[in-house]
Amino acid sequence: MTLLNDQFTAIADVTADERAQRLTDAGTTWNERIARDTSNAQLTYKVTGRGVGSVGTEIRAGKHRFLVDEPAALAGDDAAASPVEYALGALISCQVVVFRLYAQALGLTIDDIEVTAEGDLDVRKLFGIDESGRAGFQDVRVKVDITGPNTAEEYERLRAVVEEHCPVLDLFANPVPTSGALV
Repeated sequence: MTLLNDQFTAIADVTADERAQRLTDAGTTWNERIARDTSNAQLTYKVTGRGVGSVGTEIRAGKHRFLVDEPAALAGDDAAASPVEYALGALISCQVVVFRLYAQALGLTIDDIEVTAEGDLDVRKLFGIDESGRAGFQDVRVKVDITGPNTAEEYERLRAVVEEHCPVLDLFANPVPTSGALV
């Protein structure tokens, strides 16, 4: 069952020099913007979702649309990745961004980067079988494979910097005040 067009917008390949320039420009622009007015550092993101299919959700984030679903074993149509897979994907993509951003800032080179995330989920709470555990991941493991000319020690220091600055990793690692309302 296809609920959205099966279109994948490819991201154009960029050269290392083009990437470096974009990262430098973004850092410079944000530093200047925030230096003029610290309130410019505050961003609010808004994403909406509408139920489709059995348990699927059509998500709208700005001009982007994507589908979230569950496999058939969890009552879904298996038309897209599940919410927890998207959560791991969000962590992975944020890691890639922050690794590239701080590699540029620290004068390190990343030729290629591949990130893998695995999360362990016990569905007993989800299905109301056992209320004592967590509904979310009990453990998440992130593996980062970087190739480039720098030393393993330099990349390890970069990893430590990324762990301190990655917004989605922060969401996973720390409680976030969250409120809900039925309207």
